[in-house]
Amino acid sequence: MRTANLTRAETAARSAAVTVREYRVELDLSSAGDHDLPGFPTTTTVVFDATEELTWLDFLGGEVESVTVNGRAAAVEYDGSRIILRGLAATNVVVVRATGAYSRSGEGLHRFRDPVDDATYLYTQYEPADARRVFACFEQPDMKAPFTFRVTAPEGWEVLSNRPADRITGDGRSRTVEFSPTLPISTYLTAIAAGPYHRVESVWTRGELTVELGVLCRASLAGHLDADTVLTVTKQGLDFFAEQFGYPYPWGKYDQIFVPEYNLGAMENPGLVTFTEAYVFRGAATAAQYEGRANTILHEMAHMWFGDLVTMVWWDDLWLKESFADFMGALASAEATEWTDAWVAFANRRKTWAYLQDQLPTTHPVVADITDLEAAKLNFDGITYAKGASVLKQLVAYVGREQFFAGVRRYFRTHAFGNTTLADLLAELSAASGRDLTGWAKAWLQTSGVSTVFFDGDTVVQTDPRPHRLDVGLYDFTADGELVRRERIELELSAERTAVVLPAAPLRLLNDGDLTYAKVRLDTGSLDTVERALDRVTDPLARGLIWSALWNATRDGELAVDRYLGMAGAFAAAEPNTALQGAVLANAAFAITHYLPAPARARWQRDWLESCWSGMCSAEPGSGAQLALARAAAQAAALDDGRAADIIALLRGESAGPAGLPLDPDLRWLFWTALAATGTATGADLDAELGNDDTASGRTALRRALAARPDSRVKADAWAAILDDTALSNDQLDATIAGFRAGARRDLIAGYDARYFAALRTVWDRRSIEIARRIVLGLFPATESLDLVDAWLADNTDAPGALRRLVLEQRDHLARDLRIRGG
Repeated sequence: MRTANLTRAETAARSAAVTVREYRVELDLSSAGDHDLPGFPTTTTVVFDATEELTWLDFLGGEVESVTVNGRAAAVEYDGSRIILRGLAATNVVVVRATGAYSRSGEGLHRFRDPVDDATYLYTQYEPADARRVFACFEQPDMKAPFTFRVTAPEGWEVLSNRPADRITGDGRSRTVEFSPTLPISTYLTAIAAGPYHRVESVWTRGELTVELGVLCRASLAGHLDADTVLTVTKQGLDFFAEQFGYPYPWGKYDQIFVPEYNLGAMENPGLVTFTEAYVFRGAATAAQYEGRANTILHEMAHMWFGDLVTMVWWDDLWLKESFADFMGALASAEATEWTDAWVAFANRRKTWAYLQDQLPTTHPVVADITDLEAAKLNFDGITYAKGASVLKQLVAYVGREQFFAGVRRYFRTHAFGNTTLADLLAELSAASGRDLTGWAKAWLQTSGVSTVFFDGDTVVQTDPRPHRLDVGLYDFTADGELVRRERIELELSAERTAVVLPAAPLRLLNDGDLTYAKVRLDTGSLDTVERALDRVTDPLARGLIWSALWNATRDGELAVDRYLGMAGAFAAAEPNTALQGAVLANAAFAITHYLPAPARARWQRDWLESCWSGMCSAEPGSGAQLALARAAAQAAALDDGRAADIIALLRGESAGPAGLPLDPDLRWLFWTALAATGTATGADLDAELGNDDTASGRTALRRALAARPDSRVKADAWAAILDDTALSNDQLDATIAGFRAGARRDLIAGYDARYFAALRTVWDRRSIEIARRIVLGLFPATESLDLVDAWLADNTDAPGALRRLVLEQRDHLARDLRIRGG
């Protein structure tokens, strides 16, 4: 059943009437290993002041057994999401005893059984409002309080929370851990993890401050955990942020735990940061993967200040934490770790996400109007993260780095352990920089849309005009044929047209250095230059900006798809920056399946497979480029069986394959899934592969591969599982959806198009928003017309706003596909 929504207006009224003093939460997880038991006892004691006699606590669980108000038993008034409290005094002590439900969706307290050793693992994930799935609370970010957690779990388990353990007792079968009270934090930032986790410890010291560090994962993954690398980045980040922020790390300890079936990349719970297990690499990994993990570690670390120490009042200022963390993650990576090219990945991957989101009909300002929690859930998007971070990079260029960080330090000192809005941040930045940022904020934070910047002769033109501080790079060929910057010219843009006088150059690159947020077009001469010599551009950031310009022009229908694919085929295999290489490979594959008409699509699918295969075979043995090209070849092989015999020989050991190729379990499953999608692999083949990798990852991969087989009965079973099997975890659901869609077999799944639209309202009403969102997005049909989606939108004007937003966004993506295919 769908969870109850919470609105901004009602929560603002509640926080005006209620002041929380403290929480004590007691969880009995001692029977968690019995997976026939769906729930766990949970008891909350909350102390608060009230100016009204009536309020409510939020709780999403199985049953509320009792409610005590100021020592007296009260009637249990519980509707499945809210517990009504009556007869309140000026100061109150409320005790709620209830039963919480273990999660399989990654929302609340998630429970996982490891098939390798049958061990059970628990962890929490609450953002934006799922603490109420574990304990009764005032579920809103501006009602901060200290929390004391007391957790009972089986003997031998690691039991963790935001703070260190204060007292541990046990009876030989179970142990009870009481943690020291937290500093004031929001409910969604509290965290619990429990299970036989493997742990690696270290410490970080700065002056008189010593912070204990922990890195944890499931026991069966311990052999793959490169904890030393994680700890190196962690210490580098703590040094960097301590220096830049001028505020000591406030949360006591710093544990980082990699957890199974996670529905996010990571979450910034103070003192107990959770990460997806995808960051524990079971086999070979590219430099881009290590760089991406480092960026995520630093992103979450920045949240210890931006978001945890100072938190937004409500989710319309979500950007206050996410944009800053995204910006700081890239900045710290580039300046404090070995990943000095971090801005390349940011320019070509994160900003691509922002540009895409900002061109949808549902685009919104960085500072969005978020009226309720459902809207908040969908606003963890490319605008809140990547556009906001891009805008901050422009702000640093606008006010100066020293002044920017001076304002940040003022912000922390003024608002520590409090809640803020945009006005609070602008006040500190304006005071530090001496600039009135009202106009800047209006142009960049309070309006939506993206400018496109291009040359028109000796004039720089921008659509949707905004103030830009940017550079133009003039690039020329050296004697040995390299294409290097000979001059950089600073520009200030604000009007639609700005006259400039620039020397001639083979390549003129607007926004060189990536200081601003804008789509860039290459002029005719520059496009001709990069088409024949993109690989001669020596600066990786410049190459990233060029690839970004090419991709945006392709998505906008201004650059022919086959021209983009020709450049991708010519240059991607030899691209030395693996983050940039991976982005180009992914974009090319997307362009083939989405932007080409059917006749051209079939030809390019075969050509692209051959390009990736030959690139894999000729790449340096054991290199990241070889691995990236192998993955791209496997994905291409799901659409064309031209290399099926070679793949089978490789997987069965009948062929040595390319020298140095690390054929680890994840890559093997990619190839097996491709074979399944083209009808080459049987169920028996896939079951046999599971014998080589009978792990949680292996079982999820098997589910995907089995659902990928081009058989009408297989697709029917997958469809039924997606819609009806509520026991599927979030990862299992994703795998089934991916298998259903594998191979783009419209001949097998087009018959489900009308059934998809008929099921939307039921899915939204009956499933959690996280699971419903995955189904709505994952099953959206790749039809050849907009008729079905337009009919649904016309007939469902009363549908929940969050659901309509998802459908509208998917309609826009489909409309773009059809428009580009039609030329």
